[in-house]
Amino acid sequence: MAEECTHDCSTCGADCSSRNTQQELTEKLNQYSSVKKVIGVVSGKGGVGKSTVTSLMAVMFSRMGHHTAILDADITGPSIPKAFGISERAMGSDKGIIPITTHSGIDIMSVNLLLENETDPVIWRGPVLAGTVKQFWTDVLWQNVDYMFVDMPPGTGDVPLTIFQSLPLDGIIIVTSPQELVSMIVGKAVKMAQMMNIPILGIIENMSCYVCPDCGRKHYPFGESRLEEVAGEYGLDILGRFPIDPKCSQACDKGKVESLLVPEAQQAAEKLEKLLG
Repeated sequence: MAEECTHDCSTCGADCSSRNTQQELTEKLNQYSSVKKVIGVVSGKGGVGKSTVTSLMAVMFSRMGHHTAILDADITGPSIPKAFGISERAMGSDKGIIPITTHSGIDIMSVNLLLENETDPVIWRGPVLAGTVKQFWTDVLWQNVDYMFVDMPPGTGDVPLTIFQSLPLDGIIIVTSPQELVSMIVGKAVKMAQMMNIPILGIIENMSCYVCPDCGRKHYPFGESRLEEVAGEYGLDILGRFPIDPKCSQACDKGKVESLLVPEAQQAAEKLEKLLG
């Protein structure tokens, strides 16, 4: 590693082995596949609704006329198929594994589509988890996908590292919630992305508030939002704030996320579309 290395390839001018190795680690897409844009959806911690945000972004982009896909990289906690009401198993052909297509035309690949039973636990060590994610990119037949959203597991462990190194990400969205430790958690995700030379497209605050259906007042069960402060601290664009809505969780539980009308998600998708060009 060069002495002048800043550990941030986006700003560093050093021509070191780390930069070259990172480029060499990118896996090739299935020869029969076509994916134009790849967006990672990340969170520094679990329980912030990252999979819900991923699902909503894919649905909104699909409604805007784009062919979208979701690569469910949260191997040990896959929830994407349930949100879309998918229960069948993925099949293969001589060209690769065929993803399941939802009612609205979104292509999905998840480990739950390969298991005998959706409740079967995935008890694998890190290298096997990482290898599975790579196969979801290299062995799945992704046809004419405009935007692929990658639902990543929380934290900065093996699988997120594998995705950052192996997939040609056009950028990531950071999902957070309005809690006091949010700044530290967001900071970890930001610094990892910077070290891996991955653009940060923006931040979405989920469970931002609860709007009373009777009086219209906003309530903040997780505390007042500090989103502007955190975004300013790390130089992030705010893509949106998603409220707590029981209808949203009920729709996901029933496999009907595609039926949801979420204005905040639509606005965030429009901002993201402009950023991605």
